Amino acid sequence: MSIFRYLTAGESHGPQLSAIVEGLPAGIHLSIETLNHDLSRRQQGYGRGDRMKIEKDTAEILSGVRWGETIGSPVTLVVKNRDWENWSEKMSPLAEHRDDSTAVTRPRPGHADLSGVMKYHQSDVRNVLERSSARETAVRVAVGGVAKALLAEFGIRVGGFVTELGGICANAPQEPLETLWQRAETSETFCCDPTAEAAMKQAIDAAKSSGDTLGGVVEVQVIGVPPGLGSYVQWDRKLDARLAMSLMSVQAIKGVEVGIGFDAARRPGSRVHDEIFYKDGYVRNSNNAGGIEGGMSNGEPIVVRAAMKPIPTLYSPLRSVDMRSHEPFEATVERSDTCAVPAALVVAEAVVAIEIANALLEKFGGDSIFEIRRNLEGYLEQIRNA
Repeated sequence: MSIFRYLTAGESHGPQLSAIVEGLPAGIHLSIETLNHDLSRRQQGYGRGDRMKIEKDTAEILSGVRWGETIGSPVTLVVKNRDWENWSEKMSPLAEHRDDSTAVTRPRPGHADLSGVMKYHQSDVRNVLERSSARETAVRVAVGGVAKALLAEFGIRVGGFVTELGGICANAPQEPLETLWQRAETSETFCCDPTAEAAMKQAIDAAKSSGDTLGGVVEVQVIGVPPGLGSYVQWDRKLDARLAMSLMSVQAIKGVEVGIGFDAARRPGSRVHDEIFYKDGYVRNSNNAGGIEGGMSNGEPIVVRAAMKPIPTLYSPLRSVDMRSHEPFEATVERSDTCAVPAALVVAEAVVAIEIANALLEKFGGDSIFEIRRNLEGYLEQIRNA
């Protein structure tokens, strides 16, 4: 069972998105500015749509934090939907506001629409699309901000950049990861390669002109992770498996790899496995494994990548079928982006941070930061003498 647990609630055009986070120790330094920084990043990126002009996401902390520190009780987070005033009747919980004439009956290809209405026996696609929308990731980014704050107490940092967009690959310079993260934060496509960025922006412009959309690949790295998070003893305790699940839970993510990932299948073993040396401790001269071996962190930076499909809502709509008449129609268009790959990076960072925080608490858990730090320091001393 997860120690760092959270649930989210809310609809895309409802009054707010909410999350309750449980299992946090007392003593985490947490500020609204920390959470809002990543919420702002999630709304940026070349190719975003009109909703980003409406929503200026900010988080509210309603419980579990006093005077800038967690107190050990559940933390409640809220991100308000500023467009709610325009949807207060269409999305009202009150029966008297029901208006079946506004029902959405044309499911969109590539969305949860058709499978969702069949599963939950619905006749209005809006009852599915409101919750399945990637808008839900806004509050997950806020939860990820809490996880990042917890990890920062122990010198663990999470960041990343876009490595591919619309088939255009970026080449990151050979620089420290934190330098690359800073580069990415100043890029409109969140990549570290100015030449690739220019080509990516041209590709986004071309896709927008033709009513199409683009996907891409994001890479998340975690530095400062001690060896031994996760376990090999059961399938559901493997750290790489849990990271893969967390990333695949993000809307539009269709593939995940750790380290060199699929490229490992194309190389001989001599060019895959990271040799071990001892220089005042165990070290490796390469990190093809992405910081995880046998389902456990090995002390190297954790490196994971996630592939995002193009957003399926197209302004040149794909064909679908009306659920009432079964006649063919062009799929309906909700407000959409041309490309949300940069936003996907921020969400990927959040869910990775949450899973690393959970693994850290499982290994070194305690009711306060002081207790966890004592447990971690004792463990590090133990493995230094191994």
